[in-house]
Amino acid sequence: MTFIDPIAERDATGEVAALYEDEIADQGYVSNSAAVFSLRPGVIPGWIGLKNAITAEMDARRYELVTFAAARRLRSSYCMLAHGSVLLERFYHADALLRIALDHHAAGLDEVDVAIMDLAEKVAGDASAVTQEDVDRLRELGLTDAEVFDVVAAAAARAFFTKVVDGLGGQPDAEYAKLDPALLDALVVGRPIESA
Repeated sequence: MTFIDPIAERDATGEVAALYEDEIADQGYVSNSAAVFSLRPGVIPGWIGLKNAITAEMDARRYELVTFAAARRLRSSYCMLAHGSVLLERFYHADALLRIALDHHAAGLDEVDVAIMDLAEKVAGDASAVTQEDVDRLRELGLTDAEVFDVVAAAAARAFFTKVVDGLGGQPDAEYAKLDPALLDALVVGRPIESA
């Protein structure tokens, strides 16, 4: 599951027990990502606070597309599967999501969606390569500077979460194996799904 020994569900107390209880209430099991953070449970409120601050004024679909693009660039199977599942449940059917996962430029997305995903990939891959032209492209498409900030901040925040989970060997939860096989092939871009 991970390279470190997280706190087992049966041994959890205090903040970790509360974290695990929330996980079980939300999805019926303790995710591997929550287990990764169990040794430093105080980081979770900071992460949630950062994510909530970034998304407070951001369209939910836009956040998911940005996160998805950053996760793909970072080769995070975990985040591709998690946010791909959100996109599938809330915004796209399986065929559309598969097209987005394979090549967002050829997926029939509008120009704004393609541009925000391009910027998210660039930020996740090498933020120092972002240029004035990248920002101006989003401005020309109607985004405000605050909305450009949201895109960059969401991609940068995804890098933090992804690198902690992947850096400690966190595999995507076995639950994700229930997704359509073709979609799984497109979403598993790094670590394999945990064996059931």
